[in-house]
Amino acid sequence: MASQSMLIVLVGATPDYRIEPQRKENPSSQQELPQHVTFTEDIDSIVTEWFLIKQQAYKVSLAGSLFFAGLLIGNIVFGPLSDKIGRKPVYLTGLFFEVVFGYVSALAPNYEVFALSRLLVGLMNGGIGLVCFVLTQEYVGKSYWAMTGTLTSMTFAVGIALFGALGYFIRPWRSLTMAANSSGVLFFLLSVTLPESPRWLYSQGRTEQAEEVLRYVALRNGNTANNLMLQRVGVAKGGNCDNRHTGILQLVIHPVLRLRTMVLMYVWYACSLVYYGLTLGASETSGSRYVNVAMYGLVELPAYPLCIYFINKQWAGRRKSMASFLGLAGSACLCTMLIPENTGTLFSITSLALLGKLMVSAAFNIAYVYTSELYPTVIRWADHGLHVNRFSDITTSVVDKRALHTSMPFTVFCLSGLSAGCLGLLLPETLNGPAADTLEELSSTACGRVLESKVIQ
Repeated sequence: MASQSMLIVLVGATPDYRIEPQRKENPSSQQELPQHVTFTEDIDSIVTEWFLIKQQAYKVSLAGSLFFAGLLIGNIVFGPLSDKIGRKPVYLTGLFFEVVFGYVSALAPNYEVFALSRLLVGLMNGGIGLVCFVLTQEYVGKSYWAMTGTLTSMTFAVGIALFGALGYFIRPWRSLTMAANSSGVLFFLLSVTLPESPRWLYSQGRTEQAEEVLRYVALRNGNTANNLMLQRVGVAKGGNCDNRHTGILQLVIHPVLRLRTMVLMYVWYACSLVYYGLTLGASETSGSRYVNVAMYGLVELPAYPLCIYFINKQWAGRRKSMASFLGLAGSACLCTMLIPENTGTLFSITSLALLGKLMVSAAFNIAYVYTSELYPTVIRWADHGLHVNRFSDITTSVVDKRALHTSMPFTVFCLSGLSAGCLGLLLPETLNGPAADTLEELSSTACGRVLESKVIQ
């Protein structure tokens, strides 16, 4: 998934070029540009193959925006679908077609097919992205959610770094796209044997199937668990009519969820904007684009041990940690505007941007874990799909606003990070709190303020 998200950074690289004077005899005016452009860098990309320069240069950013537009659609469409028919079917279907459309990108005969394939890859990528995370959380108990959520996010950072290394060794863009996509075949074959989420099965009233999954997990862990039995809740969990009216609509009409959703949507918007804005801008910084991509992935790794430490401390928790990391990310982006461009390595714009990436990566990771705990199982997927609103990813074209002023992107990132950090403080703390499976459980533990919740003694 990380390779697909970062693909356009390398396959859409624009090398230096010069336009030679026109020759006297031209076969047609449409062939003028290809015949008279000389690329001075040895780079094989969609830019050099389809001559996406001058008036055609916008097509590179367009392909990236189409990918993230697909993510938005995938989040919205596949989320409620996963809550209805299960996590595993949606995950396997999305992964299969993402691999298929990924190969279409590698073999595209022209730009139009490539752009369409990026939209479809983004659609599937958004569809499976969060179900991977939700499955990882729902396979284990709540006490492990911080660890599994952090490790899941860490693999994305490793994927970015590996993609940078892969791009260094495989320069032709078609070969790079093919190689980056081929790992999906292996992961699909491995994923076929995964069981369905036992927590989702239980929330749907399918208690016996949930017990079978738990016995399978216990067996693989070396435990017998022959007498494992879940409480039979039947109608209360799975057959209640009110419970079936779940999904995005509940995020609007439920009093506890409504304001939480509004706050979290902006928090996710800011996290996504700053994270992808800094990451996709890796090729704009000085130095090797391959090293820059790898560095923007590796710099995330220290963020995850920090997350595990802080979010499990009573004095920090999820709420304060997320707000603090967002504020620090915004502050780092602010500092980039206060120093000259040509400074030492320690306090350069690149180093401060990497620091901002470190901070926002920590905030993004906490947002995943935090959101899982704020919403019940029956709408957890739909909620995630709505919160990972990829409008912010589409607007990462703000990176292109460097043409107006070099500090323009960092101004937007700064304001977004600081404001989201302040809004995040309105949410309740979930550390050591109960995990709700149904809307009834959520309502029974909510107090008067819709943004706060506590267990009734």
